[in-house]
Amino acid sequence: MKKTLKIIIGITVVIIILLSIYIVKKNKNKQNEQNEYLPEEEISVEEERQTMVSLYFRNKSTKNIEPEARLIDVKELVKDPYKVLINLLIAGPKNENLEGIMPSGTIVNNAKIENDVLTIDFSKEFIENNETGKQAEEQIMESIVKTLTELTEVNSIKITISGEENKAFKDNEVTFKNDFLRPE
Repeated sequence: MKKTLKIIIGITVVIIILLSIYIVKKNKNKQNEQNEYLPEEEISVEEERQTMVSLYFRNKSTKNIEPEARLIDVKELVKDPYKVLINLLIAGPKNENLEGIMPSGTIVNNAKIENDVLTIDFSKEFIENNETGKQAEEQIMESIVKTLTELTEVNSIKITISGEENKAFKDNEVTFKNDFLRPE
């Protein structure tokens, strides 16, 4: 019986030692796995070429101008980033809680930067087809200015209509005589 008890104790001690070694090794493997980043899925070539931009639209319920983050292909921005961003504003938001406020039928004739001033030349529809009233017109400008001044090289926006300076919206509430700066 003493011999059997010694064997049982010996086997128990061996099992405890083996279990301890197994647990220590398992914990080390878990720590190594936690330190190593494994992506859930591979990043595709298309995803590598995308960048995030902020486009500003009006919130349907609060009526405030708010950003909408949008992923777009970098290749689209390379040639004429300003025109691309303005055309995205004209196309409107994808978020159903936001609404586009760019006047219907508006076309971007040209967009060029000189020093840090971006001059945008719109078609006559920009001033003829807008929502009238100072608040609506200011929000149109806020949407444009906030979107385009997200680009580091743009500090202010100058608006021309069919190549002509010093125009205004049709009710003359908001004029384009001065450059528009990003609101605080």
